[in-house]
Amino acid sequence: MNILVVGGAGYIGSHMCKYLAQNGYTPIVLDNLVYGHHGAVQWGPFIEGSMENVDILNMTFTQYEIMAVMHFAAFAYVGESVTDPGKYYGNNVAATISLLDAMRKHNVLKFIFSSSCATYGEPVEIPIRETHPQAPINPYGRSKLMVEQILDDYQSAYGLNSISLRYFNAAGADPDGEIGEDHNPETHLIPLILQTALGIRDKISVFGDDYSTEDGTCVRDYIHVTDLSQAHLLALEKLMNDDPGGKYNLGNGDGHSVKQVIDAAREVTGRKIPSEVVERRPGDPAILIGSSEKAIQELGWKPQFADLKSILGTAWHWHKNNPEGYGS
Repeated sequence: MNILVVGGAGYIGSHMCKYLAQNGYTPIVLDNLVYGHHGAVQWGPFIEGSMENVDILNMTFTQYEIMAVMHFAAFAYVGESVTDPGKYYGNNVAATISLLDAMRKHNVLKFIFSSSCATYGEPVEIPIRETHPQAPINPYGRSKLMVEQILDDYQSAYGLNSISLRYFNAAGADPDGEIGEDHNPETHLIPLILQTALGIRDKISVFGDDYSTEDGTCVRDYIHVTDLSQAHLLALEKLMNDDPGGKYNLGNGDGHSVKQVIDAAREVTGRKIPSEVVERRPGDPAILIGSSEKAIQELGWKPQFADLKSILGTAWHWHKNNPEGYGS
């Protein structure tokens, strides 16, 4: 039961590989290690390469009997997508088309796509449901929406069945502490906070405290990476049963402000975490919270780590033992 996990050496992809292996599947990892880590590949064969490389794709599909493909290989720095959109459209869209065409060639017609709440753009209602208008405000979000639309066309024309999973804020780490979150550069709030707790950073920057929220700081929906993996497996099994594909939000349906996350991290770590309020970042909505009712009802998804302190606790366990990430 081989599943090709493209981007399987990255943060979410590596956790997916462990979850697949725990549930009787063999993850076949394809990753170019631009942002991934060889040390995160622990549960199946590893092929170093990019999804735009047709020869590597053909070799992989020929060598292994692949049942389905999971795609975690997008570039995901929003600011960089604005300054270098060509990089994002080239990898996130054009290279994904190469992957889909290789799947068609080898008659692998089941695809799980890591999409994003960035496809919605500025929220017009909270919580955000799948019916919310999709009007992304940056090239990263547009690249994700483009792939969703391409997948609709590939399903209609070629019978390639897919499920797109729109994440909110992935967070936390493997509860066993074997793998975790290690980005360079790091832009995610929780690892930045924990690096501050470890003394790697002097302080954590809070981008604005004058939003229309309870304490003035931005509110976000955090979802544990293992709960994300569970949702992907449920989506895979839905396709394996020849059920129709679809699009699902993945979040906890609850939000935490930046100040709340910092305070909770101080409690979990027992460390002083200096913070400093700085200017707002352009384009940051005050509140982003997603409704996952559809995933709960149709996929049978049951998040296990919905509590913020549980999410922080697993992340702290990883960062404390791996202060330099996989370089530790």
